[in-house]
Amino acid sequence: MPSVFGWVDFSEKDREKMKAVIDIFSEDPVDELGIGVLRDAFADYFFPGTSTVQTRARYMLFVPWIYLGLEEKEIPCAQVAKKAREEEIRLIYCLLKSGEDEGVIGKRSKESLVRLPSNIYWNGLFQWGIRLFPGTQEEYHRSLDRFYSRKKQHKALREQDSEEHICLYNWHPWLESKVPKYFPERVKFDLTKEEAKFLKERILQNQSGSLLAWLVNEPEHFDCEYIWEHPIVSSLPSELSSEIKQAHNFSDCIFGAVLLYNLMLAQELKNKELINIYQDEFHQWSDKLVKRWKELEDWHNNMDSFWSCSAFKKARITFLTKKFVTDWLDLVFSASAPEKLTSNQSARLLIKEREARLKGSGARLNNPTNLELWNGSSGLKPLDYRWRNAAWMLKDILSALGKKGE
Repeated sequence: MPSVFGWVDFSEKDREKMKAVIDIFSEDPVDELGIGVLRDAFADYFFPGTSTVQTRARYMLFVPWIYLGLEEKEIPCAQVAKKAREEEIRLIYCLLKSGEDEGVIGKRSKESLVRLPSNIYWNGLFQWGIRLFPGTQEEYHRSLDRFYSRKKQHKALREQDSEEHICLYNWHPWLESKVPKYFPERVKFDLTKEEAKFLKERILQNQSGSLLAWLVNEPEHFDCEYIWEHPIVSSLPSELSSEIKQAHNFSDCIFGAVLLYNLMLAQELKNKELINIYQDEFHQWSDKLVKRWKELEDWHNNMDSFWSCSAFKKARITFLTKKFVTDWLDLVFSASAPEKLTSNQSARLLIKEREARLKGSGARLNNPTNLELWNGSSGLKPLDYRWRNAAWMLKDILSALGKKGE
């Protein structure tokens, strides 16, 4: 039986926070040890406006086009959420009918889809300067009746040659005249060259200086597994390249804690196959660290520079999270060989206590009932800080910019 959870929320801000939690559970590296705040801080710094559940870049246009169509029809506040959902479900079928498969949000769920593209891309649309309305999706829905009244007021003032200015746009004005004639019928993910140019300009204007902005000018190398493997790193400004190095070192070192957690669960289950797998994975992790040992040791000796990263300026890193990371790294670099941490009682106790503090009665270690619900794998992928998602979207944009004769 699959695990489920529910919550009671009292405000839109609570709902937005819960949606962020759902995003965490939707990505491959599940945050079992409470390091998500560090992961997300780096990801937001490098790739603003992205999330782990975003897929293709053209959704950045699909969503406003849907809402512009509803605004044109003056769909009232009370009906707009329902109408928008109907249009987004319709979009799923149109994309599939057009032959699209990879990246279609809701291709399996269809009518039962919980998180719609509009919700998934809502934050990114604002950060990229495509959505001009500054509030939540629910606030936008509630504002539309007033918005329609303002438009009528503007029309009356214009007829009177009034110079009074009234804001008439919830979305970037460029979008209104660019809705494909048969949208959403026959729609595909391929961007036109003009659309790609618009998205590139939005990134450069609204997120200048970010890694995302640097990469949107880079036409290739999106097949590397991690951003620190990208050739552009060596030519970036020193602060940005330094942040990437910090993120790389943290990803490499903290992954051992995730592997040890999985190994401990496998040992609690007495599952020999899983035990062998995680022992082998831990051995490979140790070998990887040893190859970079001098560099990583120097990094560990100057952890003040890590905790003062620009990426962390807006992050709410608790004392206990910082202590857990610090204690784990101290154990890694005090060990004669990292692979010996599998039998290090201090390391095992650290993992056990961290899970218990985070999950309380929901912790799996030494809790047979919760342990039985474990699927055998928790977060078994080093942190990539949303590089996979960002690379996919950037590739969409840059492929379209490279088109000829359009």
